[in-house]
Amino acid sequence: MATVRLDHLRKVYDNGYVGVADATFEVAHGELLVLVGPSGCGKSTLLRMIAGLESITGGTLEIGDRIVNEVSPRDRDIAMVFQNYALYPHMSVAENLAFGLKLRGTPKQEIDQRVDEAARMLDLGRMLPLKPAQLSGGQRQRVALGRALVRKPAVFLLDEPLSNLDAKLRLSTRVEIAKLHRDLDATMIYVTHDQIEAMTLGHRIVVMNSGQIQQIDTPMRLYERPVNLFVAGFLGSPAMNFFRGKVVADNGLALDLGNATLALAPNAGVKPGSELVVGLRPEDLVPAPDGAAGPQLAARLELAEPVGNEIFLNLRAGDHGIVARVPPQAIPAAGSELRFTFEPQRLHLFDPASERRLETAA
Repeated sequence: MATVRLDHLRKVYDNGYVGVADATFEVAHGELLVLVGPSGCGKSTLLRMIAGLESITGGTLEIGDRIVNEVSPRDRDIAMVFQNYALYPHMSVAENLAFGLKLRGTPKQEIDQRVDEAARMLDLGRMLPLKPAQLSGGQRQRVALGRALVRKPAVFLLDEPLSNLDAKLRLSTRVEIAKLHRDLDATMIYVTHDQIEAMTLGHRIVVMNSGQIQQIDTPMRLYERPVNLFVAGFLGSPAMNFFRGKVVADNGLALDLGNATLALAPNAGVKPGSELVVGLRPEDLVPAPDGAAGPQLAARLELAEPVGNEIFLNLRAGDHGIVARVPPQAIPAAGSELRFTFEPQRLHLFDPASERRLETAA
């Protein structure tokens, strides 16, 4: 396996469109790094640049100790797993697994050994004689993983490999990929638009938007300390609630929401009269029992979504639509006014002009 280093990597198309702007980071040996962001953010373009399928406009790309900007894809010692499987329909599973090795002139005995190892690791043994048309979507994706696995590359590149699977298969195949990475101690770069995949698979996550890297960090660090409004709103399901208003002095600091106020921590580090955006995760809104002390927020229930182990309450507080995540309980009638408590220290503060996170006072 190998490290991958990107130094100010840039992709600009002939029409002037910037697909990737100044990407700089390192993927450590044995790390599973996830590139995540909405459609069109540049994550797949960046992966294809690493693979050699897209030319590099500027910057330097290293795989191992070698600069590979001008190296052909087949000579970069990478293996790529695509979204659409790309299996040969007229070949059996065993033939699909072996095909790339045959093209490289690998001895037959070694091919058979590698195919057997991959089949055992991915539980494909009984499927080896079958054609792709006889397999389910999840099984086909495992074959695509196996075809990359037999190569024993320095780096695995995975481009939204689960997006064509249904929800149950996505979960089981995601677990298989995590186990495969653990067993191989492989260097993997994984592209997805699904933030749940990113949070559960990645050692670190690169969040992208409009061709630019927004933040690189561990999953929980991204969740707990997003650097800007985009990252805060993108990671989390349901998404973070945002409140825009002006800071007022109301028995301490608070955010004026028009017909309500949102208490801020005493050490919030903001001044009365300043504009502010405040974020609060749905799980940090807790139904207030009668007579509860501390800061509270009143909201009117618009829709309840019970999903078994929890309930999502869609509410409105003045002009702000918000979502609360609560444990299973009796569901109030639509239109009911509910009250919630929250810890002011759990609020995320952002500058409305720059959209950057504001650090609270010590």
